[in-house]
Amino acid sequence: MGFAESACCCYRKKGQTLTTVHAKGKTAPVLPQSLERGADAAARALELVLASLEDSKAEDIVTINIAGKSALGDYMVVVSGRSSRHVMAICDHLISDLKDEGLGAPRVEGLEAGDWVLIDTGDIIIHVFRPEIREFYNIEKMWAAPDIEEGTLLH
Repeated sequence: MGFAESACCCYRKKGQTLTTVHAKGKTAPVLPQSLERGADAAARALELVLASLEDSKAEDIVTINIAGKSALGDYMVVVSGRSSRHVMAICDHLISDLKDEGLGAPRVEGLEAGDWVLIDTGDIIIHVFRPEIREFYNIEKMWAAPDIEEGTLLH
């Protein structure tokens, strides 16, 4: 067996997807796995997020339960900061609190500008806005729309 054959072996059975087994064993998962699963983990994370936002003096905190409405997560939280600097401070504090509680490093978009920052923890999506940007996009109105039951739409 040559070097290439010993370093990596590929196995495939009919009807299965191709998998790769490395000579040194399995690789560690990329995303941290919490011990809690499902609604309990999401509820615990939501409590932490809300406490962090309150501690940072975030304004107009709105929580929307999107479980069953979207595969994006279980909750969406929309908040405002008074200025770009306040928005960035809220986000830095929240990211630090999430890491300190062992919830991993969330994905963050828009932190450089400080107008609209999106923080995705997996279970919870947090939008932190400056007030005028929040008013313009008004995303909580879109997500807080009533559920439409299947078969109730007219053609």
